[in-house]
Amino acid sequence: MATAYEPYGPGTEPRRGSLLPAALRAPFEARVWREFLYLVLSLPLSLLTFCYAITMLALGVGLLVTFLGIPVLGVALAGCRGIGAMERARARSLLRLEVADPEPVRSTTRRSPKPGPFAWVGALLRSGTSWRHALYAVIHLPWAIFAFVVSMVLWVNAWGLLTYPLWQWVLPTYTDNQPGIQLFEVDGRGFFLDSPLEIAATSVAGALLLVATPFLIRGLTAVDRLMVSGLLGPSRLAERVWELESDRGTVVDTAAADLRRIERDLHDGAQARLVALAMDLGLAKEKLQEDPEAGARMVEEAHGEVKLALQELRDLARGIHPAILTDRGLGPSLSALAARCTVPVRVSVDLPERPAAAIEGIAYFTVSELLQNISKHSGARTATVEVWRSDDRLMLQVCDDGRGGADARAGSGLAGLAERLDAVDGLLVVHSPAGGPTSVTAELPWRG
Repeated sequence: MATAYEPYGPGTEPRRGSLLPAALRAPFEARVWREFLYLVLSLPLSLLTFCYAITMLALGVGLLVTFLGIPVLGVALAGCRGIGAMERARARSLLRLEVADPEPVRSTTRRSPKPGPFAWVGALLRSGTSWRHALYAVIHLPWAIFAFVVSMVLWVNAWGLLTYPLWQWVLPTYTDNQPGIQLFEVDGRGFFLDSPLEIAATSVAGALLLVATPFLIRGLTAVDRLMVSGLLGPSRLAERVWELESDRGTVVDTAAADLRRIERDLHDGAQARLVALAMDLGLAKEKLQEDPEAGARMVEEAHGEVKLALQELRDLARGIHPAILTDRGLGPSLSALAARCTVPVRVSVDLPERPAAAIEGIAYFTVSELLQNISKHSGARTATVEVWRSDDRLMLQVCDDGRGGADARAGSGLAGLAERLDAVDGLLVVHSPAGGPTSVTAELPWRG
Protein backbone atom coordinates (compact mmCIF):
# COMPACT_ATOMS: atom_id res chain seq x y z
CA MET A 1 0.00 0.00 0.00
CA ALA A 2 1.29 3.43 -0.88
CA THR A 3 1.61 5.80 2.03
CA ALA A 4 0.79 9.48 1.90
CA TYR A 5 3.75 11.56 0.91
CA GLU A 6 4.87 14.12 3.44
CA PRO A 7 5.51 17.69 2.31
CA TYR A 8 9.13 17.41 3.39
CA GLY A 9 11.33 14.37 3.41
CA PRO A 10 13.41 13.25 6.38
CA GLY A 11 16.03 15.72 7.26
CA THR A 12 14.42 18.50 5.22
CA GLU A 13 11.71 19.69 7.57
CA PRO A 14 11.75 23.47 7.81
CA ARG A 15 12.83 24.97 11.08
CA ARG A 16 10.38 27.21 12.82
CA GLY A 17 11.24 30.85 12.53
CA SER A 18 13.25 30.33 9.33
CA LEU A 19 14.08 33.62 7.64
CA LEU A 20 13.59 32.24 4.11
CA PRO A 21 10.11 31.41 2.79
CA ALA A 22 9.45 27.86 1.63
CA ALA A 23 9.56 28.87 -2.06
CA LEU A 24 13.07 30.31 -1.71
CA ARG A 25 14.31 27.28 0.24
CA ALA A 26 12.87 24.76 -2.19
CA PRO A 27 15.71 24.78 -4.79
CA PHE A 28 18.25 23.96 -2.09
CA GLU A 29 16.32 21.22 -0.28
CA ALA A 30 17.40 17.60 -0.47
CA ARG A 31 13.92 16.54 -1.56
CA VAL A 32 14.11 18.50 -4.82
CA TRP A 33 17.51 17.08 -5.69
CA ARG A 34 16.30 13.56 -4.93
CA GLU A 35 13.28 14.04 -7.17
CA PHE A 36 15.43 15.51 -9.93
CA LEU A 37 17.81 12.55 -9.66
CA TYR A 38 14.82 10.21 -9.88
CA LEU A 39 13.67 11.83 -13.12
CA VAL A 40 17.18 11.78 -14.57
CA LEU A 41 17.65 8.08 -13.79
CA SER A 42 14.20 7.21 -15.12
CA LEU A 43 15.25 7.74 -18.75
CA PRO A 44 18.07 5.16 -19.02
CA LEU A 45 16.33 2.68 -16.72
CA SER A 46 13.00 2.90 -18.50
CA LEU A 47 14.76 2.51 -21.85
CA LEU A 48 16.31 -0.77 -20.66
CA THR A 49 13.10 -2.05 -19.11
CA PHE A 50 11.07 -1.09 -22.20
CA CYS A 51 13.44 -2.97 -24.49
CA TYR A 52 13.38 -6.01 -22.22
CA ALA A 53 9.59 -6.08 -21.90
CA ILE A 54 8.85 -5.54 -25.60
CA THR A 55 11.49 -8.02 -26.74
CA MET A 56 10.54 -10.80 -24.35
CA LEU A 57 6.78 -10.36 -24.75
CA ALA A 58 7.03 -10.23 -28.53
CA LEU A 59 9.29 -13.29 -28.53
CA GLY A 60 6.91 -15.17 -26.28
CA VAL A 61 3.87 -14.29 -28.37
CA GLY A 62 5.72 -15.20 -31.55
CA LEU A 63 6.71 -18.59 -30.13
CA LEU A 64 3.19 -19.48 -28.99
CA VAL A 65 2.90 -21.68 -32.06
CA THR A 66 5.52 -23.89 -30.40
CA PHE A 67 5.83 -25.24 -26.86
CA LEU A 68 8.42 -22.54 -26.07
CA GLY A 69 6.04 -19.58 -26.16
CA ILE A 70 4.43 -20.02 -22.74
CA PRO A 71 7.73 -20.54 -20.85
CA VAL A 72 9.20 -17.47 -22.55
CA LEU A 73 6.17 -15.42 -21.55
CA GLY A 74 6.57 -16.71 -18.00
CA VAL A 75 10.20 -15.62 -17.94
CA ALA A 76 9.20 -12.24 -19.39
CA LEU A 77 6.61 -11.65 -16.66
CA ALA A 78 9.00 -12.81 -13.96
CA GLY A 79 11.55 -10.28 -15.21
CA CYS A 80 8.90 -7.57 -15.18
CA ARG A 81 8.14 -8.39 -11.55
CA GLY A 82 11.85 -7.99 -10.83
CA ILE A 83 11.75 -4.63 -12.58
CA GLY A 84 8.83 -3.67 -10.35
CA ALA A 85 10.83 -4.55 -7.23
CA MET A 86 13.69 -2.33 -8.45
CA GLU A 87 11.30 0.56 -9.17
CA ARG A 88 9.66 0.28 -5.76
CA ALA A 89 13.08 0.41 -4.12
CA ARG A 90 14.04 3.43 -6.21
CA ALA A 91 10.80 5.22 -5.33
CA ARG A 92 11.33 4.36 -1.68
CA SER A 93 14.83 5.80 -1.56
CA LEU A 94 14.42 8.88 -3.76
CA LEU A 95 10.72 9.77 -3.53
CA ARG A 96 10.17 8.53 0.04
CA LEU A 97 7.18 6.58 -1.28
CA GLU A 98 6.41 3.39 0.61
CA VAL A 99 4.69 0.86 -1.64
CA ALA A 100 4.01 -2.59 -0.24
CA ASP A 101 5.18 -5.60 -2.20
CA PRO A 102 2.41 -7.21 -4.26
CA GLU A 103 1.08 -10.66 -3.54
CA PRO A 104 3.55 -13.44 -4.35
CA VAL A 105 3.03 -15.88 -7.20
CA ARG A 106 1.11 -18.90 -5.93
CA SER A 107 2.06 -21.92 -7.99
CA THR A 108 -0.18 -24.32 -6.04
CA THR A 109 -3.97 -24.34 -6.23
CA ARG A 110 -6.71 -26.79 -5.40
CA ARG A 111 -6.70 -28.03 -8.97
CA SER A 112 -2.90 -28.36 -9.12
CA PRO A 113 -1.62 -28.83 -5.56
CA LYS A 114 1.82 -30.02 -6.68
CA PRO A 115 4.34 -27.22 -7.27
CA GLY A 116 6.50 -27.30 -10.36
CA PRO A 117 7.83 -25.17 -13.22
CA PHE A 118 4.65 -25.50 -15.29
CA ALA A 119 2.46 -24.57 -12.32
CA TRP A 120 4.74 -21.58 -11.65
CA VAL A 121 4.49 -20.37 -15.27
CA GLY A 122 0.73 -20.84 -15.21
CA ALA A 123 0.47 -18.82 -12.01
CA LEU A 124 2.51 -16.01 -13.57
CA LEU A 125 0.27 -15.92 -16.64
CA ARG A 126 -2.87 -15.89 -14.48
CA SER A 127 -1.57 -13.16 -12.18
CA GLY A 128 -2.96 -9.73 -12.93
CA THR A 129 -0.11 -8.25 -10.90
CA SER A 130 2.44 -9.66 -13.37
CA TRP A 131 0.67 -8.07 -16.33
CA ARG A 132 0.45 -4.74 -14.48
CA HIS A 133 4.22 -4.86 -14.02
CA ALA A 134 4.63 -5.54 -17.74
CA LEU A 135 2.32 -2.62 -18.54
CA TYR A 136 4.42 -0.34 -16.35
CA ALA A 137 7.61 -1.39 -18.13
CA VAL A 138 6.03 -0.48 -21.49
CA ILE A 139 4.25 2.79 -20.75
CA HIS A 140 6.84 4.29 -18.43
CA LEU A 141 9.30 5.07 -21.24
CA PRO A 142 7.24 7.82 -22.99
CA TRP A 143 6.59 9.52 -19.69
CA ALA A 144 10.21 9.16 -18.60
CA ILE A 145 11.38 10.86 -21.83
CA PHE A 146 8.96 13.76 -21.34
CA ALA A 147 9.79 14.18 -17.64
CA PHE A 148 13.54 13.96 -18.29
CA VAL A 149 13.48 16.62 -21.03
CA VAL A 150 11.26 19.03 -19.11
CA SER A 151 13.09 18.72 -15.79
CA MET A 152 16.55 18.84 -17.36
CA VAL A 153 15.79 21.88 -19.53
CA LEU A 154 14.17 23.80 -16.70
CA TRP A 155 16.77 22.92 -14.07
CA VAL A 156 19.81 23.58 -16.23
CA ASN A 157 18.46 26.81 -17.67
CA ALA A 158 17.34 28.08 -14.26
CA TRP A 159 20.80 27.68 -12.77
CA GLY A 160 22.46 28.89 -15.97
CA LEU A 161 20.45 32.10 -16.12
CA LEU A 162 20.84 32.73 -12.39
CA THR A 163 24.63 32.49 -12.62
CA TYR A 164 24.83 34.36 -15.96
CA PRO A 165 26.76 37.31 -14.45
CA LEU A 166 29.48 34.85 -13.37
CA TRP A 167 30.12 33.30 -16.79
CA GLN A 168 28.97 36.02 -19.25
CA TRP A 169 32.57 37.05 -19.80
CA VAL A 170 33.24 33.70 -21.51
CA LEU A 171 31.20 34.66 -24.57
CA PRO A 172 33.04 37.82 -25.69
CA THR A 173 36.39 36.38 -24.67
CA TYR A 174 36.28 32.98 -26.38
CA THR A 175 33.72 33.49 -29.18
CA ASP A 176 33.70 35.66 -32.30
CA ASN A 177 31.03 38.36 -32.48
CA GLN A 178 29.11 36.85 -29.58
CA PRO A 179 29.09 39.41 -26.74
CA GLY A 180 26.39 37.51 -24.82
CA ILE A 181 23.38 35.21 -25.07
CA GLN A 182 21.52 35.87 -28.31
CA LEU A 183 17.77 36.12 -27.90
CA PHE A 184 16.74 36.60 -31.55
CA GLU A 185 17.99 37.92 -34.88
CA VAL A 186 16.27 40.42 -37.20
CA ASP A 187 17.61 41.26 -40.68
CA GLY A 188 20.95 39.77 -39.88
CA ARG A 189 21.24 41.77 -36.68
CA GLY A 190 21.11 39.86 -33.41
CA PHE A 191 19.93 41.02 -30.01
CA PHE A 192 22.40 40.02 -27.27
CA LEU A 193 22.17 40.17 -23.49
CA ASP A 194 25.40 42.02 -22.86
CA SER A 195 24.64 45.28 -21.07
CA PRO A 196 24.73 45.42 -17.24
CA LEU A 197 20.97 45.92 -17.07
CA GLU A 198 20.30 43.02 -19.42
CA ILE A 199 22.68 40.77 -17.50
CA ALA A 200 20.95 41.64 -14.20
CA ALA A 201 17.50 41.05 -15.76
CA THR A 202 18.68 37.66 -17.02
CA SER A 203 19.83 36.70 -13.55
CA VAL A 204 16.46 37.76 -12.08
CA ALA A 205 14.64 35.69 -14.69
CA GLY A 206 16.83 32.72 -13.76
CA ALA A 207 16.00 33.20 -10.08
CA LEU A 208 12.26 33.21 -10.85
CA LEU A 209 12.61 30.09 -12.96
CA LEU A 210 14.68 28.45 -10.23
CA VAL A 211 11.94 29.13 -7.68
CA ALA A 212 9.24 27.68 -9.98
CA THR A 213 11.16 24.62 -11.17
CA PRO A 214 11.01 22.60 -7.89
CA PHE A 215 7.22 22.74 -7.97
CA LEU A 216 7.18 21.61 -11.59
CA ILE A 217 9.53 18.76 -10.70
CA ARG A 218 7.23 17.89 -7.82
CA GLY A 219 4.30 17.70 -10.23
CA LEU A 220 6.25 15.43 -12.59
CA THR A 221 7.21 13.06 -9.81
CA ALA A 222 3.58 13.02 -8.62
CA VAL A 223 2.72 11.21 -11.84
CA ASP A 224 5.51 8.71 -11.16
CA ARG A 225 4.14 8.14 -7.68
CA LEU A 226 0.72 7.36 -9.11
CA MET A 227 2.19 4.95 -11.64
CA VAL A 228 4.34 3.15 -9.09
CA SER A 229 1.61 2.85 -6.45
CA GLY A 230 -1.11 2.00 -8.97
CA LEU A 231 0.73 -0.52 -11.15
CA LEU A 232 3.51 -1.93 -8.98
CA GLY A 233 1.76 -2.23 -5.62
CA PRO A 234 -0.77 -4.80 -4.43
CA SER A 235 -4.30 -4.51 -5.73
CA ARG A 236 -7.11 -3.64 -3.33
CA LEU A 237 -8.64 -7.04 -3.91
CA ALA A 238 -5.36 -8.78 -3.05
CA GLU A 239 -4.97 -6.65 0.08
CA ARG A 240 -8.47 -7.59 1.13
CA VAL A 241 -7.77 -11.28 0.50
CA TRP A 242 -4.61 -11.08 2.62
CA GLU A 243 -6.52 -9.29 5.36
CA LEU A 244 -9.29 -11.90 5.33
CA GLU A 245 -6.77 -14.73 5.41
CA SER A 246 -5.04 -13.14 8.40
CA ASP A 247 -8.39 -12.55 10.11
CA ARG A 248 -9.41 -16.14 9.45
CA GLY A 249 -6.19 -17.35 11.05
CA THR A 250 -6.85 -15.15 14.07
CA VAL A 251 -10.42 -16.44 14.40
CA VAL A 252 -9.28 -20.06 14.12
CA ASP A 253 -6.54 -19.54 16.71
CA THR A 254 -8.95 -17.78 19.07
CA ALA A 255 -11.54 -20.52 18.71
CA ALA A 256 -8.91 -23.20 19.34
CA ALA A 257 -7.66 -21.36 22.44
CA ASP A 258 -11.25 -21.04 23.73
CA LEU A 259 -11.84 -24.76 23.19
CA ARG A 260 -8.63 -25.60 25.05
CA ARG A 261 -9.66 -23.30 27.89
CA ILE A 262 -13.11 -24.92 28.13
CA GLU A 263 -11.59 -28.40 28.04
CA ARG A 264 -9.07 -27.45 30.75
CA ASP A 265 -11.75 -25.89 32.94
CA LEU A 266 -13.98 -28.94 32.60
CA HIS A 267 -11.15 -31.37 33.22
CA ASP A 268 -9.61 -29.54 36.16
CA GLY A 269 -12.83 -28.19 37.66
CA ALA A 270 -16.27 -29.68 37.25
CA GLN A 271 -15.14 -33.04 35.89
CA ALA A 272 -12.69 -33.65 38.73
CA ARG A 273 -15.28 -32.55 41.25
CA LEU A 274 -17.95 -34.86 39.78
CA VAL A 275 -15.52 -37.82 39.83
CA ALA A 276 -14.79 -37.15 43.49
CA LEU A 277 -18.54 -36.81 44.09
CA ALA A 278 -19.24 -40.21 42.54
CA MET A 279 -16.58 -41.79 44.74
CA ASP A 280 -17.99 -40.09 47.85
CA LEU A 281 -21.51 -41.25 47.05
CA GLY A 282 -20.25 -44.79 46.54
CA LEU A 283 -18.57 -44.72 49.96
CA ALA A 284 -21.66 -43.15 51.52
CA LYS A 285 -23.83 -45.93 50.08
CA GLU A 286 -21.65 -48.55 51.71
CA LYS A 287 -21.44 -46.53 54.96
CA LEU A 288 -25.22 -46.17 55.28
CA GLN A 289 -25.58 -49.84 56.09
CA GLU A 290 -22.81 -49.88 58.73
CA ASP A 291 -23.06 -46.37 60.22
CA PRO A 292 -26.14 -44.38 59.12
CA GLU A 293 -25.00 -41.18 60.84
CA ALA A 294 -21.58 -41.21 59.14
CA GLY A 295 -23.25 -42.05 55.83
CA ALA A 296 -25.63 -39.10 56.25
CA ARG A 297 -22.69 -36.78 56.87
CA MET A 298 -21.02 -38.06 53.73
CA VAL A 299 -24.22 -37.51 51.74
CA GLU A 300 -24.40 -33.96 53.07
CA GLU A 301 -20.81 -33.32 52.04
CA ALA A 302 -21.60 -34.77 48.62
CA HIS A 303 -24.55 -32.39 48.39
CA GLY A 304 -22.20 -29.48 48.98
CA GLU A 305 -19.89 -30.79 46.27
CA VAL A 306 -22.86 -30.92 43.88
CA LYS A 307 -23.58 -27.25 44.58
CA LEU A 308 -19.94 -26.30 43.92
CA ALA A 309 -19.91 -28.32 40.69
CA LEU A 310 -23.10 -26.62 39.53
CA GLN A 311 -21.61 -23.22 40.32
CA GLU A 312 -18.48 -24.04 38.32
CA LEU A 313 -20.62 -25.22 35.41
CA ARG A 314 -22.64 -21.99 35.57
CA ASP A 315 -19.42 -19.93 35.57
CA LEU A 316 -18.12 -21.94 32.64
CA ALA A 317 -21.37 -21.45 30.71
CA ARG A 318 -21.24 -17.72 31.47
CA GLY A 319 -17.72 -17.66 30.04
CA ILE A 320 -18.93 -19.29 26.81
CA HIS A 321 -21.99 -17.09 26.33
CA PRO A 322 -23.92 -15.63 29.26
CA ALA A 323 -27.65 -16.29 29.27
CA ILE A 324 -28.44 -12.73 30.35
CA LEU A 325 -26.76 -11.43 27.19
CA THR A 326 -28.93 -13.64 25.01
CA ASP A 327 -32.13 -12.81 26.88
CA ARG A 328 -31.77 -9.11 27.70
CA GLY A 329 -28.93 -7.64 25.61
CA LEU A 330 -25.83 -5.59 26.30
CA GLY A 331 -27.25 -3.13 28.84
CA PRO A 332 -28.27 -5.58 31.59
CA SER A 333 -25.41 -8.00 30.86
CA LEU A 334 -22.78 -5.26 31.16
CA SER A 335 -24.42 -4.02 34.36
CA ALA A 336 -24.20 -7.54 35.79
CA LEU A 337 -20.59 -7.71 34.64
CA ALA A 338 -19.79 -4.39 36.32
CA ALA A 339 -21.42 -5.55 39.56
CA ARG A 340 -18.85 -8.37 39.82
CA CYS A 341 -15.90 -6.01 39.26
CA THR A 342 -13.79 -5.09 42.29
CA VAL A 343 -13.80 -1.44 41.21
CA PRO A 344 -17.01 0.64 41.18
CA VAL A 345 -18.11 0.88 37.56
CA ARG A 346 -20.69 3.21 36.00
CA VAL A 347 -22.34 1.70 32.90
CA SER A 348 -24.07 3.73 30.19
CA VAL A 349 -25.56 1.92 27.18
CA ASP A 350 -27.35 3.96 24.50
CA LEU A 351 -28.40 1.63 21.69
CA PRO A 352 -31.59 2.05 19.64
CA GLU A 353 -31.65 -1.69 18.90
CA ARG A 354 -29.54 -4.78 19.38
CA PRO A 355 -26.65 -5.49 17.01
CA ALA A 356 -25.88 -8.91 15.55
CA ALA A 357 -25.50 -11.63 18.16
CA ALA A 358 -21.85 -12.27 17.24
CA ILE A 359 -20.97 -8.57 17.53
CA GLU A 360 -22.89 -8.35 20.80
CA GLY A 361 -20.89 -11.26 22.20
CA ILE A 362 -17.57 -9.76 21.12
CA ALA A 363 -18.50 -6.44 22.73
CA TYR A 364 -19.45 -8.21 25.96
CA PHE A 365 -16.21 -10.17 26.23
CA THR A 366 -14.18 -7.10 25.27
CA VAL A 367 -15.65 -5.18 28.20
CA SER A 368 -15.21 -8.24 30.42
CA GLU A 369 -11.50 -8.49 29.65
CA LEU A 370 -10.96 -4.75 30.06
CA LEU A 371 -12.71 -4.76 33.44
CA GLN A 372 -10.55 -7.69 34.54
CA ASN A 373 -7.47 -5.68 33.58
CA ILE A 374 -8.77 -2.76 35.64
CA SER A 375 -9.34 -5.01 38.64
CA LYS A 376 -5.92 -6.66 38.43
CA HIS A 377 -3.52 -3.99 37.21
CA SER A 378 -4.89 -0.44 37.23
CA GLY A 379 -5.18 0.44 40.91
CA ALA A 380 -8.17 2.55 39.93
CA ARG A 381 -10.83 3.86 42.28
CA THR A 382 -13.60 4.19 39.69
CA ALA A 383 -14.28 3.15 36.11
CA THR A 384 -16.85 3.85 33.42
CA VAL A 385 -18.24 1.80 30.52
CA GLU A 386 -20.03 3.60 27.70
CA VAL A 387 -21.62 1.92 24.67
CA TRP A 388 -23.29 3.71 21.79
CA ARG A 389 -23.93 3.45 18.06
CA SER A 390 -22.27 5.72 15.49
CA ASP A 391 -23.63 5.23 11.96
CA ASP A 392 -22.95 1.57 11.15
CA ARG A 393 -20.43 1.05 13.96
CA LEU A 394 -20.82 -0.11 17.54
CA MET A 395 -18.63 1.98 19.83
CA LEU A 396 -17.61 1.15 23.37
CA GLN A 397 -15.25 2.95 25.70
CA VAL A 398 -13.86 1.77 29.04
CA CYS A 399 -12.10 4.37 31.21
CA ASP A 400 -10.52 4.28 34.65
CA ASP A 401 -8.64 6.70 36.91
CA GLY A 402 -5.79 4.28 37.66
CA ARG A 403 -2.04 4.56 37.31
CA GLY A 404 -2.04 4.26 33.50
CA GLY A 405 0.82 2.88 31.47
CA ALA A 406 -1.25 0.24 29.66
CA ASP A 407 0.70 -1.12 26.71
CA ALA A 408 -0.98 -2.48 23.59
CA ARG A 409 2.22 -3.72 21.99
CA ALA A 410 2.66 -7.31 20.86
CA GLY A 411 2.68 -9.85 23.64
CA SER A 412 0.25 -8.08 25.98
CA GLY A 413 -3.38 -8.97 26.62
CA LEU A 414 -4.48 -5.80 24.87
CA ALA A 415 -2.58 -6.87 21.75
CA GLY A 416 -4.49 -10.14 21.66
CA LEU A 417 -7.73 -8.26 22.17
CA ALA A 418 -6.86 -5.93 19.28
CA GLU A 419 -6.20 -8.94 17.02
CA ARG A 420 -9.58 -10.47 17.87
CA LEU A 421 -11.33 -7.20 17.09
CA ASP A 422 -9.40 -6.82 13.86
CA ALA A 423 -10.64 -10.26 12.80
CA VAL A 424 -14.17 -8.80 12.49
CA ASP A 425 -13.05 -5.45 10.99
CA GLY A 426 -12.94 -3.86 14.42
CA LEU A 427 -10.47 -1.44 15.95
CA LEU A 428 -8.95 -0.97 19.40
CA VAL A 429 -7.39 2.35 20.48
CA VAL A 430 -5.58 2.66 23.82
CA HIS A 431 -4.72 5.98 25.44
CA SER A 432 -2.92 5.37 28.73
CA PRO A 433 -0.24 7.89 29.70
CA ALA A 434 1.90 7.21 32.74
CA GLY A 435 -0.01 8.32 35.82
CA GLY A 436 -3.37 7.84 34.07
CA PRO A 437 -6.14 8.05 33.33
CA THR A 438 -6.61 5.17 30.89
CA SER A 439 -9.12 5.18 28.07
CA VAL A 440 -9.68 2.16 25.80
CA THR A 441 -11.99 2.65 22.84
CA ALA A 442 -13.21 -0.26 20.72
CA GLU A 443 -15.03 0.02 17.42
CA LEU A 444 -17.01 -2.86 15.90
CA PRO A 445 -19.20 -3.21 12.82
CA TRP A 446 -22.88 -3.03 13.65
CA ARG A 447 -24.23 -5.85 11.43
CA GLY A 448 -27.68 -5.65 12.91
